Amino acid sequence: MTSYEPPGAAGPDAAVYDAVVLAGGAARRLGGADKPGLWVGGRALLDRVLGACAEARTTVVVADPRPTARPVLWAREEPPGAGPVAALDAGLRRTTAEVVVVLSADLPFLEADTVRRLSTALRASADADGVLLTDADGRDQPLVAAYRAPALRRGLAALSHAASTSGSAADGGLTGLPLRRLTAGLRLMRVPDPVASFDCDTWDDIATARTRIREHGHVLDEWISAVKDELGIDLDVDTKALLDLARDAAHGVARPAAPLTTFLVGYAAAQAQGGPQAVAEATRKAAALALRWADESGGAESAGPGDAEPDVAPDATPDKRPDAG
Repeated sequence: MTSYEPPGAAGPDAAVYDAVVLAGGAARRLGGADKPGLWVGGRALLDRVLGACAEARTTVVVADPRPTARPVLWAREEPPGAGPVAALDAGLRRTTAEVVVVLSADLPFLEADTVRRLSTALRASADADGVLLTDADGRDQPLVAAYRAPALRRGLAALSHAASTSGSAADGGLTGLPLRRLTAGLRLMRVPDPVASFDCDTWDDIATARTRIREHGHVLDEWISAVKDELGIDLDVDTKALLDLARDAAHGVARPAAPLTTFLVGYAAAQAQGGPQAVAEATRKAAALALRWADESGGAESAGPGDAEPDVAPDATPDKRPDAG
């Protein structure tokens, strides 16, 4: 991958889907590290993926239970560590939607728009059983895909039946099978996306992802998402309006007024028990106050010789780079 630009909007919201996230692998190339719990951009990889599929009606994570940023259902393949096909089967048993989005837990750049795109493309197709992403080398990524659940169930049943007729079905016949054995029997559409399909299999991949998060032009969005996860809130606000308010407070009052004012705006919105509209209204009021304050303190004609000078230089401006410290 060479750069990160989140995909554009996918049009109207996709219809209902369930999600199955496979998070129980052994992570051998990471020395057995807890891969879903590794941080990229201040958030666990698993939480990043759960954020991307937050619109799912039901989300099933196939792994041992752990704290997550949002509630999920838990499932486990039998025996544990039986591989991706067995894990998918275990997760699929807890879903009911006709469309199931299947994801691995190590996709640092997956976005909600991409998940919607996959689901929407599948529903728009008359005969496809699934829509999956391909990576930078053109390889299929079956764990970044949307599938028709009945087609998956038929494929899993066929694999299990084949194992039973060959006498190897003591564990359901799915243990150790690669996903290509399942997807080979499906009619698939492919969508190239080298960024969203980027997964973290090695420590080099983790290092690359951590670097890209801080380099791309959307680091501020990444930071806001991480803060919301950490604080347990889900609130979409007008970031530009808040940044403009912070600038006006810093210019018209003093630099420390910027963070304090935005904090008070959030507190006021919370007291009003409101969502984005309450934040917008509090922001509007505070911005108007900051401009009135600046008008009063900036009037050279009306200021007397003993009046205090503003405690911020006239040309001082907060660093508006999204990655500024």
